Amino acid sequence: MEKAPDPRTVVVTGAAGALGQAVVQHFLAEGANLALINRDDAQLRTAFPGLGDAGRHQLIAADVTSEASMHAAALRILGHFERVDVLVHVAGGFEMGEPVHGLTRASWDRMMDLNAWSFVAVTRDLVPHMLENGRGRVIAVSARAAERGQAAMAAYGASKSALQRLVEALDKEVAPRGISVNSIAPTIMDTPANRRAMPQADRSTWVPTAVAARTIGFLASDAGGWVHGQHLVVGA
Repeated sequence: MEKAPDPRTVVVTGAAGALGQAVVQHFLAEGANLALINRDDAQLRTAFPGLGDAGRHQLIAADVTSEASMHAAALRILGHFERVDVLVHVAGGFEMGEPVHGLTRASWDRMMDLNAWSFVAVTRDLVPHMLENGRGRVIAVSARAAERGQAAMAAYGASKSALQRLVEALDKEVAPRGISVNSIAPTIMDTPANRRAMPQADRSTWVPTAVAARTIGFLASDAGGWVHGQHLVVGA
């Protein structure tokens, strides 16, 4: 009898957010081993009560913008699972309101740290491990807003555009070694936070988190390994 393949090990950042939780549920249904990263430990354990208690899955409080914090998280993940097959970088941030001519350095740095530099910090220790194994999938969450500038969203749009360029560059660097790197680029996600922020909006075209999670699941699959350096737009 042919032996069943071992469960994949999947790392998810921003795991306690609305999209992060949908991604986690997708990979739990697949039977994956999970390492879930979130800055707020209490939020993480509230979102996934008891999930880390049996020792199969890991719940890790870490700052995705900090190299030291992510290095410690990677050591813990690799020490427990010994390998990482899929990295899903959901963590990021959004803010708007300042025009370009009034943009503050604090706003610029905050968006660049959360949406672009975090990708560097998160991949720094995990991608070399994938290179050693000769296979892996890296999926980031960018945004449709990265395509072109929009009023009062300069720092956010620029940071998501920077993320897409990092995704493309990393894929060029690691594709010959069996690793694919892509992003999904949603329009407006149907999340509790967006519903609170835009209570009168027409939500008929908003992207359900489960749909975005399934798109990430495709990019993490064997078939998704044939897709390189792309940003799959999800939503109208």
